[in-house]
Parts: sequence; structure tokens; C-alpha cells
Amino acid sequence: MPTPLEQFVDSVRTLSQQGKFRELMEEIITTSTDVLLKNGEHLDNVLEIFNLQEHSLGILAVLCVKFSVLNFNEESTPDSYEPLFNQIQEFITGCNGEHVKFASDTYAELCHLFTQSLVEFQTPLRGIEILRLAIRKIQLFDSQLTSIHADLCHLCLFAKCLKPALEFLDINITDISQEEGQFNSKHFLLYYYYGGMIYTALKNYDRALDFFEVCVTTTATGISYIMIEAYKKYILVSLILHGKILNLPKYTSQVIYRYIKPLSQQYQELANAYQISNCDVILSVVTKHQELFMRDRNMGLVKQVLNCLYKRNIQRLTNTFMTLSLSDVASRVQLSVPADAEKYILNMIEDGEIFARINQKDGMVVFLDDPEKYNTSQMFANLEKEIEACMKMHKQVLKMEEEIDLTSQYVRKACGLNDEDDQLAGPAPKNVKNVQGQSERNGNIYSM
Repeated sequence: MPTPLEQFVDSVRTLSQQGKFRELMEEIITTSTDVLLKNGEHLDNVLEIFNLQEHSLGILAVLCVKFSVLNFNEESTPDSYEPLFNQIQEFITGCNGEHVKFASDTYAELCHLFTQSLVEFQTPLRGIEILRLAIRKIQLFDSQLTSIHADLCHLCLFAKCLKPALEFLDINITDISQEEGQFNSKHFLLYYYYGGMIYTALKNYDRALDFFEVCVTTTATGISYIMIEAYKKYILVSLILHGKILNLPKYTSQVIYRYIKPLSQQYQELANAYQISNCDVILSVVTKHQELFMRDRNMGLVKQVLNCLYKRNIQRLTNTFMTLSLSDVASRVQLSVPADAEKYILNMIEDGEIFARINQKDGMVVFLDDPEKYNTSQMFANLEKEIEACMKMHKQVLKMEEEIDLTSQYVRKACGLNDEDDQLAGPAPKNVKNVQGQSERNGNIYSM
């Protein structure tokens, strides 16, 4: 009589050959965890039996259990995980993408376990390319968000290797992978939080602010630690980019205002001091809350806020003066020595933030007008690129709006019905017209 492990192997091979992957997942793999755990020492033999392309779901189940077996062993070391890491790399590289989509939740869980182990053993660089491939295997289209996105961003941040994540961050998300109903809101928040941190490190503050805003304004009945940390960084990036805290959108949950703002009072105090445009006041606030800023790992951003205030004060001088000495600039913007003023001005000229010329002989600064006439071929190309991006976004919004219009929930809402009304009214009529001039016939919407 075959053992339970042999029955598992036979079932995987038989159902895979018959193409019954949904049945294989629901009736065999999800109920065989205990069997696999009890036979931990034989799992490598099972992997040798399975074919990577034909039995991807069986291999996926075994690899997840192998993580549990190693985690139960208190003496596990990075070397003991090395064979498993190699097996995961081989699996993700060569598995059948169409098969693993039947077990997207288990597939994502394997990636989560893999990420946690790499972070624990401080070897994040090893998993970046693997997770990039893992996302492509399970995505239905490029703009679909999976929970593995957050893992990739985490590894990129930990490894300080940020650019590999941009391939996925630069794409605007239009859909979320359900992963068999197991997609966790934590992964959604982490994706936007980590993404905001990556863009901040790359000094792409516009995009960073958008990501932190999405994280903070996510619909919620309560707040998470992730949202609190995102709001703190939202304040700092907003000060760097705009010199003030931008108001959150009107659709922001009242829970956010009720809890997040009181938990970020020190950052609010910093923002209030920024409005005074006095660097000494900012310095006193930074000194007062230095321990907190360092504990939050935001001290680098806080220093950038101070640097931005110096720059904004220099920019104000360009509106008033045509010529100033470096010593006058240093005095007016509260820098300690003229050399510091010269350093800031040179950096601002290089970044195109001001237009000026420094006379090294007499230490004078001459402020100039913007030379851009907006009539070059490059400027025209930039304008075309922006228009194309706007048109693409407009088409995407129209598509999403049409999809919403075609849902039965929207039709009921537009007709002023709710679920109780549907039950009392009995079967839906064949011809229901909503306020937008659309009708529902046999479950389909047609324009009238």
C-alpha cells in the first residue's frame, strides 16, 4: 500500500498530466502540508521526481514546506539554507508561469519567506533579480500590483541597490492581484512606503510625494505604523519640494486626521518653523527633537529640509537684488561664512535652480534672468512627451470608468437600489435604464 507521501506524488503527477490544476491545488496540495512536514528528510527526493515544467505546483508546495522544516530547526545557519535558496532560484527561473497562477497565494508566500530569510542573513542582493523574474511570472499585465512588489522594494532598499525596482515603480498601478483572496493590505502599504523611500533616495521628490500620499490616504478604519511613518516622510518631502505641507486630498479618511497628526507633532513643529524662514529657528527645533529624528531614521531628510531653506532664502534674494557680495549673501541667509554661500550658489547654478555668475576676484554675485526661451527642439520634444503621457492617462481613466459602469453594483446604485431591494423585487427586469442612459439586458450593458 503506498505511503501518504507516495500518494501525494502520484496525485500531483496524475492531475498535472490531466490538466486539472485547480483540483490539484484545492484537493491535494492545500491538504498535504502535514504529510510533507512529517517527511521532511525525503523532500529532496520528491523534488528529483518532479519535472519543473510539468509539476510546478507540486514543487511549489514542497519548497514552502522546506522553509517550515528549516525554521523549526533552531540551529539553522545561512549555510543550511543555501541548498534551498538554489532550489528556489531554479524553480522561479524555470517554473511554468501558467501553472503557478493557479496557486498565486502559495507562490507569493514562497517569495515572502525567501525575502525574510535573505534579510535575516543580510544577503538581500542575492534575491533582487530572482524576485524581478518572480513578479513577471505571476503578473497578468505590467500595471498589476502583486504582494511580491513590496518584497523586491524591501531587498533593493536593504541592499542599497535601488534602480532594479524602478522597472516596476515607474509603472502606474491600475489593478491588484487578488492572489486567491490572500492579498494583504500590508503589502499594498509597504509597496508605496518602500517605493516612496526609493524615490526619495534618488531625489525624485515628486514621485516620492505621490507614493507617500497613496500610503497615507489608503481607505482605512484605523491606522498602521506604516502609514504613520509614511506621513512623517510625507511632511519632510513636502517641505523639500514645496516649502510647506501640502493638504491631503478631500477623500482622506477622518481617521487619518484624528490619529496621525497627533503622532507626528514634532514634524508639524518643524514645518511651522520652516514657514518663518529663519534657519536658526529650524536649527533649534532639529536640536530639540534630534533623538526622535534619529530614531525614526529621518535625520538625513531633516538636514535636507534645512539645506532647502538656505536655498529658498537665496532664491528670494534673486527677486530683490541684481548684485550682492558673498559675505552679504551669507549674512542674509544666516550662513556662517562666505565660502558656504559660494558653495550653495554654485550647486544651485549647476542644478538650474538659479541663474547667476560669481566674480572670484571681488567676491561678488551677479543674478541673471532665465535664459530659456521655450523655442528649442528639445523643449518641443519634452512638451510632446508630457502630452502623450496625459493622453495615455486619460484613456486609462476612461477604461476604468467604463469597467465600473458595467458592474452590477454600480447599476443597482445608479437605480437607487440596494441588496434588500433586490431580494424584495425578485428577479432583475430584462431592461433597466440607469441615470447615464444605459440599460441592462440579460446581465449586459448596452448604450441607449
